[in-house]
Amino acid sequence: MLAFANAKINLGLNVIEKRADGYHNLETVFYPVKLHDVLEITDALETSCQIRGIDIPGEMTDNICLKAFHLIQKDFDIPAQQITLLKNIPVGAGLGGGSADAAFLIKLLNTKFKLGLTPAVMENYAVQLGADCAFFIRDEPVFATGKGDQFSALSLDLSACFMVLVKPPIHVSTAEAYGKLQPAFPETGLSELIKLPVDEWKKVLKNDFEKPVFLKYPEISQIKDQLYHAGATFALMSGSGSSVFAIFEGAVTLPQLEKDNKVFYNI
Repeated sequence: MLAFANAKINLGLNVIEKRADGYHNLETVFYPVKLHDVLEITDALETSCQIRGIDIPGEMTDNICLKAFHLIQKDFDIPAQQITLLKNIPVGAGLGGGSADAAFLIKLLNTKFKLGLTPAVMENYAVQLGADCAFFIRDEPVFATGKGDQFSALSLDLSACFMVLVKPPIHVSTAEAYGKLQPAFPETGLSELIKLPVDEWKKVLKNDFEKPVFLKYPEISQIKDQLYHAGATFALMSGSGSSVFAIFEGAVTLPQLEKDNKVFYNI
C-alpha cells in the first residue's frame, strides 16, 4: 500500500515566547505543497525501514517512520511491516518532510488494518512524534499556535499561483536557529495579516528565523533577493531554513538559481 507524503511551507512565522518546558510558543500558517516522499508498507517477517533517494542523517533506530509504527503497534495488534521510503523532500530545509512521513505512515496503517482511527485520534498520536507532525493528518492550510501543534482552520487557496522552492546546499540546525532568537509578540497577529491580498504579504509577513539564519548564511538571503528580482510577488524562508519559497503570478524558470541550488517548480 502506497502513500505520497507532501511537504509544507510556512507563510509567516512569529516566535512569541519561550515556554517553561523549553519549547517556544509561536504562530505560523502551515500550507501544504506539491513536493512528495513516497511511502510503502508491505507484510514482512520483521519490521524494518528501507530508505532510498536522499540520505537521511542519523541512526536508523531514530527513524521517525519506525517510531510512528511502534507507537501505533503498541496499542493495536499489527503484524510486522516492511516500510520503504523514497525520500524526495530535502532534509534540513524547513519543509517538514520527516513529520509528513510519520503522519502519512499513521494514516497508511489506519487504512490498511482498518483501525477506525478518527483524524483527531491520529493527530494525538502524531503530535507525540513532532510538534508539526499532526498538521499532516488533515493536511489542509491552518493557522498554528502553541508549539505549532494547535490548529485553527484557514480558508486559503494558492492553487492559481505559480510557486517555486529553492533549496541551497546548506543544512540549518533548528536548535541553533532557536538559540539565536529573541522571542517577541508581534504588533499585529498573523491570523489577521494572512487575510490580506498576496501582493501585500511582502510588507507584513515575516519569518523570525530569517534574521539569525541570514547572518550566518548570507547565501540564503541572496536567494530571497534573487527571487524578488525575478519578479516574485512574495518570498520567504520556510521554517528554520534553509529552503526559500516564492509565489509568482505566472510560470517562470530560474537558470541562475539552478546552478548552485536545487530548484522545484510549481510546487
